[in-house]
Amino acid sequence: MPGVAPGVALAQSVPDKGILELQYLNYRDWQPGRDRMEVWAPAFYALVPLSDTWMIEGSMVYDSVSGASPLYFNVLSGASVFDYRTAGDVKVTKFLGDYAISGGAFVSSEQDFLSRGGSVNVQIFSEDRNRTWLMGAAFTNDRINATNGVAPGSRRNSWEFVVGVTQALSPNDIIQSNLTYYTGHGYYSDPYKPLDTRPSTRETVAWLTRYNHYFAGPDATLKLGYRLLFDSFGSTSNTFEAAWAQALPWGFTLTPGLRFYTQTAADFYMNPPFPKGYVEGRDYSADTRLASFGAITAGAIIGKTLWDGWFVTFRADYYRQDPDWQIFGTGSPGIQTFSARWLQVNLTKNF
Repeated sequence: MPGVAPGVALAQSVPDKGILELQYLNYRDWQPGRDRMEVWAPAFYALVPLSDTWMIEGSMVYDSVSGASPLYFNVLSGASVFDYRTAGDVKVTKFLGDYAISGGAFVSSEQDFLSRGGSVNVQIFSEDRNRTWLMGAAFTNDRINATNGVAPGSRRNSWEFVVGVTQALSPNDIIQSNLTYYTGHGYYSDPYKPLDTRPSTRETVAWLTRYNHYFAGPDATLKLGYRLLFDSFGSTSNTFEAAWAQALPWGFTLTPGLRFYTQTAADFYMNPPFPKGYVEGRDYSADTRLASFGAITAGAIIGKTLWDGWFVTFRADYYRQDPDWQIFGTGSPGIQTFSARWLQVNLTKNF
């Protein structure tokens, strides 16, 4: 959630330089013999120190989405879909010696969806600055007004809380561990999928741990991560990540990475054929995002230091999802493989 979940590095004082970053992402997904969705997303991020104790940061993104939306299992809608999303967030941080307080707000708007919320974070630093404790909370209010007239004016409200610690174990080792709890109530069904009926409450608990180790000889950093998530919908997911950030001559960096994800199916997800298992008045979904499957993402980031504080990165990722890759149970049958790829370029200026 914007404004709550931190990155690996948590600032313990106001940065001495500001950051401006322009981003552009292109996403496309497909199934065997058929294209699905494509997304173009320009974005902007800025961090500006205001004084020795204040800083402000924020971002904006515009998503343009087109293609054929999935209905259920391997069936795509016959209509061409076009949608867009405009989103932004801002966060102000005040540093007060051994701790810092941040307050933020965010909004995301689509043709049929409006999400607004706010957040507050507290960071507490140890005397030697080797440890940072984090506590955060965020509230979100969503309004759903599907263009097909299903469930007009529906709402959803949620809270998310995070506690965590980041610890420098040595000059070359750092570890971060966070526990996040989400609770929400309201409309969770998908109005564009036939018969889709989901619970009106949802809770998740997620534990995320990341570890980085720097190798002085090759001038490289190994990055490892693991996340375990429990969902009241009945699904449990595991995520394993590994990346190798390698410094190269002439200001280049290369970071190949690999991510494996696996999840069990939601309690109310029913396997094909549609609408097998549907009983009026009971929760039901044929949305394969709630199925049991495994997925692998492989990618690489190439970065180059330019001149006068400029830096550019190019990123490419390939994603493949397959029910046969579920390792903590049996994958959902009757579902085709699903593939996607991301291409992204970032241009950053330190000032």
